[in-house]
Amino acid sequence: MPKPARKSAEQDDAGANVEDFKEQLGPFVVAAETTRMPMVFTDAKAANHPIIFVNQAFLKLTGHEEQEVLGQSFDFLIERNADPEALNEIQAAFGGARDLETQVRYRRKDNSVFWVVIFVTPVRDESGAVVQHFASFVDVSRHKEEESRLRFLVNELNHRVQNSLPTVLAIAGQTLQDASDQKLVATFEGRVQALAKAQGLLGGENWDSVGLRDLAERILRSFGVGGPEAFGRISVRSDDVRLPAKAALILAMAFHELATNATRFGALSDAEAGTVNLAWRVEVTSDGDRLRLCWQEAGGPPVSRPTRRGFGSRLIEHGLAQELDGEVRLEFAPTGVVCQIILPLPGRHLGEISLTRSAAAGF
Repeated sequence: MPKPARKSAEQDDAGANVEDFKEQLGPFVVAAETTRMPMVFTDAKAANHPIIFVNQAFLKLTGHEEQEVLGQSFDFLIERNADPEALNEIQAAFGGARDLETQVRYRRKDNSVFWVVIFVTPVRDESGAVVQHFASFVDVSRHKEEESRLRFLVNELNHRVQNSLPTVLAIAGQTLQDASDQKLVATFEGRVQALAKAQGLLGGENWDSVGLRDLAERILRSFGVGGPEAFGRISVRSDDVRLPAKAALILAMAFHELATNATRFGALSDAEAGTVNLAWRVEVTSDGDRLRLCWQEAGGPPVSRPTRRGFGSRLIEHGLAQELDGEVRLEFAPTGVVCQIILPLPGRHLGEISLTRSAAAGF
């Protein structure tokens, strides 16, 4: 902010009233003058809430002199391109005489921008009327810079992770291009692609958690047997649930293996009649919430238990249960494969959205 050429009438009045204000609040003002937390008081009875007291910590933070601040509107240092929602909250706090805590960008006298958390509290007289507003400030610029740096690093990591698996696929494709068993090559590529899809979904959420519904749809999108109209044979009818990263990655691989088996030998190997349904629910127990999920096939050719346990069966029956501390029941019923998965959830599930998807890929 440039230094004002001369004081306004409001600033002259504010300066004249500082001593009276100090006398009224006594020991509190003495403490405010010496504390390291930036503080100001504003006049709630005057238009634009002019500043009537400012401590040395605030002057040091902003680079202004006292005479440049007294009488100014409370928001005169707020960056004009600041968050409109934060500005509205500040105005509402002054207009509605309520407490406020919000973050906003401020501008120093030298025109540099910094971030502060503002705390605003109304000060009432003996009758209960609001006569002043007390505002304190916490400089969070370093926190914001660190937050921005971490966000950049996470985005860079996501980019590198998402590029790593396509690189693996390219190397594998060149290495195995002369392999005699192209079915084996396709199986390998499908598993890597399933892992890449799950990682891409997690990358968009900063590896925090993802929706089970989104995960199922992402993995099963490629299993449109017979064309897009066949998506009606894969359906989901459950509320959404948020999954942590580890559970999402393992379930993504399990979904891929189940769908691959259904396409080759199960319900989706039939050109017309077979269907797959995925349903789940969250159960509340004394030991915490748990997810009960069921993949059920119907209408396909008769099913019998395979004589050899492949990678998919081992992943689902043992790997999933061991890695996620869950239970798995894989049944090869004559009418179709049924897989029940029970997993503990780390926190309350985040889903109250009713879902019925049969025209889109999903289970």
